Amino acid sequence: MSKLKIISVRPQWQQELAQSFTDPQQLARFLNLPQQWVAQHEAARRLFPLRVTRHFASLMEPGNTGDPLLLQVLPHANEFIEREGFITDPLAEQNTGKNGVLHKYKSRVLVILRGGCAINCRYCFRRHFPYADHHFGQAELAQLLTLIEQDPNINEVILSGGDPLMATDQHVAQLLTKLEQVPQLKRIRIHSRLPVVLPSRLTESLAQRLASSRLQAILVLHINHPNEISPQLTQALLFWAQAGITLLNQSVLLAGVNDDAKVLTELSEMLFSARVLPYYLHQLDRVAGASHFAVSDAVARALLQQLQANLPGFLVPKLVREVAGEPSKTPL
Repeated sequence: MSKLKIISVRPQWQQELAQSFTDPQQLARFLNLPQQWVAQHEAARRLFPLRVTRHFASLMEPGNTGDPLLLQVLPHANEFIEREGFITDPLAEQNTGKNGVLHKYKSRVLVILRGGCAINCRYCFRRHFPYADHHFGQAELAQLLTLIEQDPNINEVILSGGDPLMATDQHVAQLLTKLEQVPQLKRIRIHSRLPVVLPSRLTESLAQRLASSRLQAILVLHINHPNEISPQLTQALLFWAQAGITLLNQSVLLAGVNDDAKVLTELSEMLFSARVLPYYLHQLDRVAGASHFAVSDAVARALLQQLQANLPGFLVPKLVREVAGEPSKTPL
């Protein structure tokens, strides 16, 4: 009698992830972009590799080299520009964190749960981060629990990365079970861009596990432009909202992408329609290779004034900058 062969089937989001674009020319062919134009900028992939999912690429306008979603992911020659004040570690995290844990704020502790991501945003403030030095395994989890128990001020754990939702549902659930055993903890917060580029990552099973936890669960998305809010994402978010998960969004102000009051107004409206509350509008973290995305503080404040005139107060995100060493975000 032959033995029954067991076939392991990967979740849909992992199958989609495996089909991501990593070659600029391949992405150019998919979007019908000028091959020569892409070739002019391709060298920048040496500074930071290209990675973008097919779902996110499908939301871009074919043939448009100025598409606001494309500009966020395609390597560009401007990344070679060296500008004063733009450095590899703009938030001074590389020397302050250890063992995958960053304790920058009094009541919160941040965990670099996964170093990888489904999309490499060219403005990422951790594009130079040494993820290999911040592995988070069982030993690091034990140290995290000890840290929390020794500091009664900590009542919230933030899962970050890379992208924490690169971890499987089972892994997130196992971590959640450990955290639930620490009485002083009140909340778990997940910061992720993965659902935007892979809506299938918002599984019902993970939503149900988070909803069943004694810890309040918060999902903070990273959406910069209304074109990123696809019908698939909206549908998945509706289930998560109905499960009782608090949904927030933080954006980064990016020149040529969303530095426009009409775009930002539409973004807030579409977020709320998808059950997501606008949370932060970040000024760009001054990371080396991203200076061409910078928007001046004067322009940022003018945009905020227009948003305040266009929107009800609860749809106006807080305009902030993160300053290394400060105990909280700095409002502008």
